Amino acid sequence: MKLHSLKPAKGSTHKEKRIGRGEASGKGGTSTKGNKGGQSRAGYKSKKGHEGGQMPIQRRIPKRGFTNINRVEFKIINVGKIDHYAEKYGITEFSLPNLYVNGLIAQNDIVKILGNGELKGKFTFKVNAVSEKAKSIIEAAGGSIEIVK
Repeated sequence: MKLHSLKPAKGSTHKEKRIGRGEASGKGGTSTKGNKGGQSRAGYKSKKGHEGGQMPIQRRIPKRGFTNINRVEFKIINVGKIDHYAEKYGITEFSLPNLYVNGLIAQNDIVKILGNGELKGKFTFKVNAVSEKAKSIIEAAGGSIEIVK
């Protein structure tokens, strides 16, 4: 075997389709692009969502509901998960920086403690909001709450 005699495997390479090179190419005339219209011409680009003149789906489907621009989206932590987080991450003070450092919230999250579950340990909380039920559970366990803005 010599370098000058190497060839690709049979059937692994294909001949380039040479469009627009006259009738003898077998693809002459319209160059496989059909007759007239934007798609047969150079520089054609279809718009996103265009359905060829048919009413687009975003216009066929009716609008539904609305988005309240004043909505406050809280990152919720239930009281039942507090003991688990304290054991897993070694946290006794649930403040925004502590929660962020341990990957429980994002940098700009607004945190609210809700009262679903039970609390065994005594913890301090420095969060944005607390429900009434959660407040009573935390204070009954001997913990303290501070609301931060």
